Amino acid sequence: MGNKIRDINELPQDVAVLRRMVMEQADKLDARDRYVKRLQHMLAKLLRWRYGPRREKVDENQLLLFALEMVEKGQDIPSGDSASDGKKQKKHKHTPHGRQRIPEHLERREVIFDVPEEERHCPHCSGEMKHIGDEVSEQIEFIPASLFVIREVSKKYACERGCAILTAQKPMRPIEKGLAGPGLLAHVAVGKYADHLPLHRQEEIFKRQGVKLARSTLCDWMGTCAELVRPLFDLMKERVMMSKAIQTDDTPVGVLDREWTRTRIGRLWTYVGDAAHPFTVYDYTPNRKRDGPSNFMEDFQGYLQADAYPGYDAIFNDPERQVTEVACWAHVRRKFFEAQSSDVQLPLIMLTYIRLLYEVEREARDLKLDGRGRYALRQARSVELLDGIHTYLKREQGNALPKSPEGQAISYTLSNWKALTRYCEDGDLEIDNNGAERSLRGVVIGRKNWMFFGSDRGGRTAAILNSLITSCKRNQVEPFAYLKDIFERISAHPVSRLEELLPDRWKELRPPSAS
Repeated sequence: MGNKIRDINELPQDVAVLRRMVMEQADKLDARDRYVKRLQHMLAKLLRWRYGPRREKVDENQLLLFALEMVEKGQDIPSGDSASDGKKQKKHKHTPHGRQRIPEHLERREVIFDVPEEERHCPHCSGEMKHIGDEVSEQIEFIPASLFVIREVSKKYACERGCAILTAQKPMRPIEKGLAGPGLLAHVAVGKYADHLPLHRQEEIFKRQGVKLARSTLCDWMGTCAELVRPLFDLMKERVMMSKAIQTDDTPVGVLDREWTRTRIGRLWTYVGDAAHPFTVYDYTPNRKRDGPSNFMEDFQGYLQADAYPGYDAIFNDPERQVTEVACWAHVRRKFFEAQSSDVQLPLIMLTYIRLLYEVEREARDLKLDGRGRYALRQARSVELLDGIHTYLKREQGNALPKSPEGQAISYTLSNWKALTRYCEDGDLEIDNNGAERSLRGVVIGRKNWMFFGSDRGGRTAAILNSLITSCKRNQVEPFAYLKDIFERISAHPVSRLEELLPDRWKELRPPSAS
């Protein structure tokens, strides 16, 4: 039976055997079709990841088509939304055209152009011409960043009788006996962790300015700076752990290891505090074991919003920790979006439903609702939508193959259903985990430039300095001004007043021009 039959005369005469052979061939063809579809789905994902747009955009006409089809089949869509009557025009903020005004805070250096005295005569009557005003125009000029040396001189005094010698005390340096001042250290840190400029490129930039600073020296400076601000990082972490809800995610990073012939994979984790604790802190771990987030969030109690990574299950299932899981609808949407390569109708119907959920969130933002207002709006609109989604997926689950892309998307959604609907229980919770994903965007962009961490210590340095810089951006604080001031003051700053150096408090205490 296993050999190929090349002649019809080789077929057996027994009808039962023939039927069994036909069924076996049908099963083989069916398995092959599923395998081909799975390969096509993987190829479509790979091509989109490599060449396609990152945005998961769906044609609104397709969404409307399947929304109407759902209505025709008796699958009612709640009528309180924009998708029930078609497209909803988004309100875009009006952006003025033309040249924008030059910011007032920039220094003005005046250059005066005057008419020569011998030419100040009327060409018609030869009379003397008088000054009647000025025609003023402005342009922005750039002066390249420059290095300069601060020569510190401490005055010394001695008793005339030779009893004692007194020397003026200098302020503490960020790096004791180091060459770098706080401004240079802040410049290197912002260049690497905010502007994604690797240290070897900064080395070349400094070389063009006539100063040789080896990348190993720059790397040591960053490690020392991270240890310098470690108490501030610990305080920031403590505040984040006081949040009612934390969003978390992770991304892989390459790490050099002398015991390996290639880079190994480490992890950088992000923990985004809520609005009352507006800080974002990072943690580095050499691997993706669950001990990383479990130890980092040892003191946290509240809502934790994350993807369905199994490493978080130990945290959620431990009753003593009192951590409640909140899942992410953006992950659900992504799975159904990718399932369009295998099936069209079911994913588009789900994308229509999910779009309606996000329309509710968009309306809450437009109305600038607080937690109570968002809770009331979700109870009135989102709960009904969620019931419709659950009913639809339960009905379609039996029609989809379990290992197909749409089957896996349905299984993922239903298995995490309780966590997916939990955001409707509290208006302070978010519908998705996009805040954590946005906080990792800078790491992903920078990873394409600096490629890898030089060691585990380099990963921990990046976690600390990234925490300060990202929290600055979140609180609308200029990172260079902040880090320069922190590096200059933190060594002598009282520990009891350390919270004054947190980005939000620093912004309040500094004049607007300085921050």
